Amino acid sequence: MYYLVRGLLYGISLLPFGILYLFSDLFYIIVYYLLKYRRGIVMQNLAIAFPEKTASERKKIARQFYRNLIDTFIESIKFISISEKQLEKRSSGDFEMINGLIAKGKNIHLMAAHQFNWEFANLLYARKLSIPFVGVYMPISNKIINRLFYTFRKKYGTVLISKDDFKNKRHEVFAKQYILALAADQNPGLPGNAYWMNFFEKPAPFVTGPAKGAVKNNTAVVFVGFQKIKRGHYHFTNSLLTENGADHSPEELTKMYRDALEKLIRDDPANYLWSHRRWRWDWKEEYGPILPG
Repeated sequence: MYYLVRGLLYGISLLPFGILYLFSDLFYIIVYYLLKYRRGIVMQNLAIAFPEKTASERKKIARQFYRNLIDTFIESIKFISISEKQLEKRSSGDFEMINGLIAKGKNIHLMAAHQFNWEFANLLYARKLSIPFVGVYMPISNKIINRLFYTFRKKYGTVLISKDDFKNKRHEVFAKQYILALAADQNPGLPGNAYWMNFFEKPAPFVTGPAKGAVKNNTAVVFVGFQKIKRGHYHFTNSLLTENGADHSPEELTKMYRDALEKLIRDDPANYLWSHRRWRWDWKEEYGPILPG
């Protein structure tokens, strides 16, 4: 069954981007207007993040968000057959700073978020960096789709480790110089095991692992920003949060990440995954204090 599905999707992936985007336009109408996929969650999140905007302005952001979301999944099919030339044409970034850290012998934590299109970032960074690019991922429940994504994500050498396997394999990864990419805006499994701080003026839990690991291993910490230049074209920015994680507390690093992420979202609100339940948990005193700042 896997090879049947892969063969079908491979054939579709050979279609020009322009044709694939016609499918994306159709699916957008189905998902947004007919299925109304998570529209309540999206509009609630936008109301929390942008109370100063009118309902009409938030709906406009929501519509563009759904277009970006559907484009991301359609573009993912293209990755089954995408050439290096197409990848270079449609994605870019300045890697001078990161390669400078590599030359110094630093290990690096890349702290990213659920922005579009993360699949372009995965392939581009693996190609542009000279040491192992390690990505921690959440397995997809459908085994066939999970295998497809796993195959194209490691196309250019990305070392993929599932979230469940990371504890067992991290010592192997950390035995030599590495770059570890983390989606640091994941919701923690347990709200009591998190750093609580205001995110767009409302308390939200942040996972502790990325910052704790950076402090413990004294890695450099780089914030990765995603910019959608136009349809099917992306630029990735790399901002140094610190060269030495051990110079900061995990809480300080998490705040630095939060501030950088908020600014990026405010600059381009529709390019964030608003169907992600960022404020899923309400803060309770038993979870610990809300960090100031």
